[in-house]
Amino acid sequence: MKKKLAILEGDGIGPEIMAEGLKVLNEIARKYGHEFEYCPAPFGANAYFSHGDPFPQEAKDACDEADAIVKGPVGLSVDKMESIPQDKRPEIGAILPLRARYRTFANYRPVYLPKELLAFSPLKPEILKDGLDILMIRELVGGIYFGEKIEGSTTGGSHAKDICAYTREEVAQIAHVAFREAMKVPGKLMTNVHKSNVLATSRLWNIVVEKVRQEYPEVVYKSILVDNAAFQLVVNPTQFNGVMLLENMQGDILTDQAGGIIGSLGLMPSACIGPEKGYVEPAHGSAPDIAGRNIANPYSMIGSVALMLEKCFGLEEESRAIWEAMRSLFRAGYRSHDLKTTSTAAEKILSTTAFGDMVVKLIREGA
Repeated sequence: MKKKLAILEGDGIGPEIMAEGLKVLNEIARKYGHEFEYCPAPFGANAYFSHGDPFPQEAKDACDEADAIVKGPVGLSVDKMESIPQDKRPEIGAILPLRARYRTFANYRPVYLPKELLAFSPLKPEILKDGLDILMIRELVGGIYFGEKIEGSTTGGSHAKDICAYTREEVAQIAHVAFREAMKVPGKLMTNVHKSNVLATSRLWNIVVEKVRQEYPEVVYKSILVDNAAFQLVVNPTQFNGVMLLENMQGDILTDQAGGIIGSLGLMPSACIGPEKGYVEPAHGSAPDIAGRNIANPYSMIGSVALMLEKCFGLEEESRAIWEAMRSLFRAGYRSHDLKTTSTAAEKILSTTAFGDMVVKLIREGA
């Protein structure tokens, strides 16, 4: 297989962890006979300072021509971000336009913590039982983030409004993704998260999801209010092992909560898939305070590459090889700096580059 990839390193630790993701991808290409052409392009806060735009035309052209996009985290220190106009900050000026440009409506975020890694979590082992294996499916191009935004002032005050809107078609397409993924998991459980007791959009959401449900009779279906879901994720998270379906803003919040439950957003890769192409990215931020120190955890970036192989190109065996290598690394007691504990031996703490090297070695050896 030969594919062209747009490479958006981003800001902060982005270049460091991207290098490890591509290092692993190069080993996959060598071992399985693929060819990946990399097309780097500026994207994020640094792109604003160098090009006057966080998503410049050069990056748009590279993404348009690519078969898939690999994106690093974006954002700089608070003082530097405050010097960027609001509409040119990476979230509004780059990330949302990227999603809109390719209609990447389906966000995949695996929340994985096996029994041997339970020490990473701040929750008690008896709560986590045999571990977590939740695939969160978040709708990514609708809802309040993409709705009309109104700000204004009147005599004696000011006002602002964010419109949350969904169409029947938008809900149906993400519901089908979640149900199809549920068909692949043990137990075939799909949990629908919503706020239908208050929000009209959630009431439409439920009507559509439950209609789509009829096409997947084998799936075990559950429905839960988002506030209860947040509570239950802490007190009994294993009940959600399977697939969780979430709308855009609710999904943004609960996926980060899930990162806290497993101990680090550095353990949360993600893929954003549209009808024609997708992009992958680590779910965490750019961590400018540790940039350049070779201590960032590249798991989420490498895992995002694994998701790209599976979700964008259908290369499931190659994707599994990456996951198994990283899990073997953890089983052997190795840790990145953010996951070390007082009992972690110094020789088992891996730098960013050493983590990538170890994953490559394990893939080569067939771990």
